[in-house]
Amino acid sequence: MSASFSRRKFLGAASGLSLGALLPAKLAFPAIHTSKTARGPKGKGPMIVCSRGERWGPKVTQPGFDILSKSGKLMDAVEKSANVTELDPEDMSVGYGGIPNEECVVQLDSSIMYGPTHNCGSVASLEGIKTPCSVARLVMERTDHIMLVGPGAQRFAVMHGFQIENLLTDKARQVWLRWKENVSDKDDWLAPQEGVEKNGKRVTGTINVFGKDDQADIAGITTTSGLGFKIPGRVGDSPIIGAGLYLDNEVGAAGATGRGEEVIRTCGSFLVVEEMRRGKSPDEACKIACERIVAINKRAGVEVDFNDKYVAMNKDGEVGCYAIMGSKKNPPYVCWMDSDGFHTHAGGFLIDQG
Repeated sequence: MSASFSRRKFLGAASGLSLGALLPAKLAFPAIHTSKTARGPKGKGPMIVCSRGERWGPKVTQPGFDILSKSGKLMDAVEKSANVTELDPEDMSVGYGGIPNEECVVQLDSSIMYGPTHNCGSVASLEGIKTPCSVARLVMERTDHIMLVGPGAQRFAVMHGFQIENLLTDKARQVWLRWKENVSDKDDWLAPQEGVEKNGKRVTGTINVFGKDDQADIAGITTTSGLGFKIPGRVGDSPIIGAGLYLDNEVGAAGATGRGEEVIRTCGSFLVVEEMRRGKSPDEACKIACERIVAINKRAGVEVDFNDKYVAMNKDGEVGCYAIMGSKKNPPYVCWMDSDGFHTHAGGFLIDQG
């Protein structure tokens, strides 16, 4: 493939050729196993992985696994599972019903990535569309771009048949109103010359969904409504490839939830995948990424009173997670569904002791 052979030409050619004819027998960056490490739990065959536990896990993973168990398309499976929380107003951190920004507008971010081609797509600050991951998939499949943002992303969605709807539920509006009535020094605006954000306890949340089919190909999605009460236009890690989502079909997939700014500046999900490439288990790779965040903040003298979490799945179906906790809480969970049913795994966590 020559240097001038564009992604557009590649995608056009894909419609007339088999995937095997387009891709090399092995990708350029195979897994490098440099050490033996403690292994975590492993799924069996086709599987759907989710960054949630017992409450949301079964209803998120079931639709995608139903598709994979019938030899359906991998991309359809991860999209269908991610749509579950996007469409459910009871989840106030993803899609419809998400916590709005400081102007009481819901803005959504999402990314998607497909292992066999290493293609990806994303949207950011998208308003009025309930399922941003579905729009991100169209960006990946129907354009020569990777990211669309704001009004441009919305126009693109409408062009492809999506309806503009009100994403603000009364429940989310009431949460915003209580915050607005008590705004003082807990917002995002910084005093002149101040270099450290003032940390308020606000709603965060995201969901990561990975899939592995019967060919051991991998795909993933990260989708969110972002940080509650954020400055309009703020973009977190979720739509940024390498931060909130990254995968390599020869290695595995990783995703992040929590304080996105920390994930962005450490290229967190990319780091997790690279650690798995070096032979680390998913649990260990996620732990290393968390420790990187803590170390950077400690060097700057910043108190680690925020939450971040990584989840990962490797090529063999092993899963893992690890988290930074601002205070002692229950352990983080990752879950998956395979031919043996629904499973959860509790990962480790660290708390900054100063």
